[in-house]
Amino acid sequence: MPGSTTLGPGHGADAIDHPDATRLAALTRELHRLLSEDGPNRITDAQAAALCGGGAREREEFTAWVERVAGRLEAAVAD
Repeated sequence: MPGSTTLGPGHGADAIDHPDATRLAALTRELHRLLSEDGPNRITDAQAAALCGGGAREREEFTAWVERVAGRLEAAVAD
C-alpha cells in the first residue's frame, strides 16, 4: 500500500502509515542507544526489566532485540 509500511505477512492490520513507521524507527533506535551506551542517561537494569514486562529476560537479549527491530524498521521506511 503506498504511504505505509508492512510490519507482518502483508495483512492490512499489519500496515502502518509511513510517518508512523519513521517515528517508530527513530524511537526504537533511541531506545537502543539508551540501553547500550554508558552514561547518566543509560536505562537502568530495573527499567529494562520493566520494559520487558517484568520478565527474567537478560538486558543484553532485550538490547539486541531492540536493535534488530530498529534496523528492520529503518530498512522498511527507507524503501
